[in-house]
Amino acid sequence: MLRIALFIATNIAIMALLSLTFSLLGIESLLAQNGVDLNLSALLVYSGVIGFSGAIISLLLSKFIAKRSMRVHVIERASTPTEKWLLATVKLQAQQAGIGMPEVGIFEHPSINAFATGWNKNNALVAVSTGLLEGMNQDEAEAVLAHEVSHIANGDMVTMALLQGVVNTFVVFLSRIIGHVVDRVVFKVERGHGPAFWIVSMIAEVVLGILAMMIVMWFSRYREYRADAGGAALAGRHKMAAALTRLKAYQNSPPMPDEMAAFAISAGKVQALFSSHPPLEKRIAALHN
Repeated sequence: MLRIALFIATNIAIMALLSLTFSLLGIESLLAQNGVDLNLSALLVYSGVIGFSGAIISLLLSKFIAKRSMRVHVIERASTPTEKWLLATVKLQAQQAGIGMPEVGIFEHPSINAFATGWNKNNALVAVSTGLLEGMNQDEAEAVLAHEVSHIANGDMVTMALLQGVVNTFVVFLSRIIGHVVDRVVFKVERGHGPAFWIVSMIAEVVLGILAMMIVMWFSRYREYRADAGGAALAGRHKMAAALTRLKAYQNSPPMPDEMAAFAISAGKVQALFSSHPPLEKRIAALHN
């Protein structure tokens, strides 16, 4: 709750600062002189509601969506030695990390992978792929579980979702301003909004959304180093390094579905600025250092 309270307070402060900045710089007066009758304060509130609503709803539904989209079999009562080991390992790591016992599940996928999700560190889900159970030894799998438990303990799911809410807010806010200015100044629309507003706003939203995604992915890469460090603390540095080395050997295995890429441990072959995970070589080097 403290993380959420600080986040909300920070964003209210940012919105207030932007409003004050526009007033001090005379931007509102400048826009008015050019026929741009835009209420920036109201637009800030509107953008905040739009930006945060989607992120918060996604966060609250994240565990439900993950279970359904990945067809996760949640282990309610262990029926095999592997399931017993998974439950026991996650339980011990959760206790060491000071969080509530997450739900533990298995999903069918040939890749060596795992993810953690949930809106609350005491109400989360850790799931591993069948490919991981088949392709890793017990020490390596233990390190992967520790990595995911560290994500939960660090509150990464909450922070990621709320950071997305922040950038969404600014994307909506700035795209509407750009569309409104073009509509009023270039096309001389005096009342309401013409087609130019909607077209330009949508184009601006796409462009700004791409730039905003760079920020989100930067934080995603940063949190992976923290989760690796947390995994090393819970399972041992040598186990964490061995798990990452094993992942590196399986980089060409089938990738995770796009909807789960933000939660997974493996790195995708995408351009560096839009990658949610750092290169495995850098993660291994960071552990050794």
